[in-house]
Amino acid sequence: MSDDGPGGGETGGGRVAGRVAIVTGAGSTPGPGMATGRACAMVLAREGARVLVADIRADRGGQTRDLIRDEGGTAEVFTGDLRRDADCAAMAAAAVDAFGSVDILVNNIGVAVPGDVTGMPEADWDRCLDLSLRTAFLSSKHVLPVMIARGRGSVVNIGSIVAVRGAGRIGYAAAKGALHAMTVEMAYAHGRQGIRVNTVAPGHITTPLLFSELGVTPETEFRQRMAAATTLLGTEGDGWDVARAAAFLASDDARWITGVTLPVDGGAMAVTPLVMADHLRAVEGPGAGLS
Repeated sequence: MSDDGPGGGETGGGRVAGRVAIVTGAGSTPGPGMATGRACAMVLAREGARVLVADIRADRGGQTRDLIRDEGGTAEVFTGDLRRDADCAAMAAAAVDAFGSVDILVNNIGVAVPGDVTGMPEADWDRCLDLSLRTAFLSSKHVLPVMIARGRGSVVNIGSIVAVRGAGRIGYAAAKGALHAMTVEMAYAHGRQGIRVNTVAPGHITTPLLFSELGVTPETEFRQRMAAATTLLGTEGDGWDVARAAAFLASDDARWITGVTLPVDGGAMAVTPLVMADHLRAVEGPGAGLS
């Protein structure tokens, strides 16, 4: 693999050793960097889980499976459209057939389409809600009964700071806000059945999606520098950062944590934009010229 991640490829032990994990949207669009779903699948495998890699694209899911196997981990692929109830039921059954159970579910699928409430076409709104929210609802609907029967399980929803900060993406914001609320409701409804449910809310991380949309250009490089400059740490985040947080919440290290949203944003939400102005002025590139 070309990207450095945690664990150095070590498998067999780890904080989720012996567990079975499903990661949805665990393929990746082409491009540099590491996607959140793929990173989650790989980190969980490095931490000892057997992983069902779920994706609508068989080729992309297969690439993630192969990366896990190349490191000595255990993974299988499920290909399906998780907007469909039947496919989600089949996914849960595939995990049980392959590995005997399910202990961890990472709901990672999402899409962000630019637009505000006055201008977004209804089709784009529906697409955002279907991919970013419906998939998590249906996946959880069919996986939770397997966990409940065992008396334990951990669900990690991949949300976004866009749920609580404006970003010009009304459909994505609405879906992720609802996903954060769904996390709390699921934690309430299923806590006494041994199920923990939490959310990881990434900030402005760099993933292959950025480059698949814009290519590797001065503009994308500028956006990376700007993303780093808006954080308190002054560094950019990536899919590995999200995956590490998801693996922690999925593990017994977080056994007394449920119903929470954990921002993984370099401190972006802990500061107001005004006080970051000096840092942003220092960034040069296309679109610069802040005064």
